[in-house]
Amino acid sequence: NETGHYRQKEVVLKDSTSGQIVFRPPPALEVPYYIEEFLKWLNGVRKEEVHPILVAGIVLYLLYSIHPFVEGNGRTARGFASLVLSIKGYELKKLFSLEEYFDTHSQNYYEALSRTDQTHPQIFQRDLTYWLEFFTSALASELERLKETIKDLSIDGKLKQLLGGKQVQLSERQVKLMDYIAETGQIKMTEAKEIIPMVSEDTLLRDLWDLIKKGILKKKGATKNAVYLLRVKKEGQSDAN
Repeated sequence: NETGHYRQKEVVLKDSTSGQIVFRPPPALEVPYYIEEFLKWLNGVRKEEVHPILVAGIVLYLLYSIHPFVEGNGRTARGFASLVLSIKGYELKKLFSLEEYFDTHSQNYYEALSRTDQTHPQIFQRDLTYWLEFFTSALASELERLKETIKDLSIDGKLKQLLGGKQVQLSERQVKLMDYIAETGQIKMTEAKEIIPMVSEDTLLRDLWDLIKKGILKKKGATKNAVYLLRVKKEGQSDAN
C-alpha cells in the first residue's frame, strides 16, 4: 500500500487525448530531499516578509511540482495550501473551496502550472510570477463570488423577514435596485438611472412601484426627488415612519 508514503517509482502525467507526456516530476530518489527543502522554507518564512496568500500559492505549486506520491498529489497540494491559509487566519474552507474553482477552470490551472515549470529546470529556481498571478486571481474571483452570494442572502433574508417567509419573484432590474437599496437603505430616481442606464425612467418607475405593491419598498416624497425606502421592520419598531 503506497498511501501516505513517498513514491518509490518514476511517474509522468500524459495528455488524455494525445498521450503526450505533459509533466515529468523529479526522480523518486530526490523526493525526500525536495520535501526537506520545502519544509525548511515553509517553517522559515516570516509573515511580514511574504503575505500568507502568496505563501499558500507557493506551497501549492511546490508540492504539486515535487509530486511526492504516486497518486493524489493535486488534492494534497491544494489541501495543504488551504490549511496554510486557515492557519494564517483565512478560514476559507468554511466558506468556499479552491478545489472547486480549479476543477471548473482546469485548463487555466494546468496551463499556469505548465508555464511556470518551463521557467527553469530546478524547481526551487523557477519564476513563480505567472502561477501566483493565476492563484491570487482565482482567490479574488472566489471571494467576489462569495461576497455577491452573501449580499443576495442578505437581501433574501430581509425580504423573507418582511413578508413572513414568503418567496418574492423579482426581475433582473429589480434585483439590481434591491442590491443598491440593501447597501444604502434607500434609492432616488437619479441613482436608479445610474445603476440601470439603458432603460427609460418610466420603466424604472414601474419597477419601483411594483416593489411598493409587493410591500418591499415605501415612497417618501411626491416629486422627482422622491426617495424609495426599504420597508423592512426592525425589531420592536414599526415602518410607519
